[in-house]
Amino acid sequence: MKKELKIFDKHKNVQRLLYVFYGSLLILLIIDFFIHKHGDFPWENAPEFFAVYGFVSCVALIFIAKLLRKIVRRKENYYDE
Repeated sequence: MKKELKIFDKHKNVQRLLYVFYGSLLILLIIDFFIHKHGDFPWENAPEFFAVYGFVSCVALIFIAKLLRKIVRRKENYYDE
């Protein structure tokens, strides 16, 4: 059987997609400096607050999951007994 190539099988296409992604991210971060925000709290009006908040929250969730994995994990043969 001949293997059918998908669009993401070529490294060049993946690189193009990453350039588009990072370019759009950069444009959105720059635009955020020029948009007036109406936050409920003063720190919500800081530039890039929600980008930083989302990143920190995601990293915190990863570390919490790693910690909870050690607490909640069962032995490998738990159900075999």
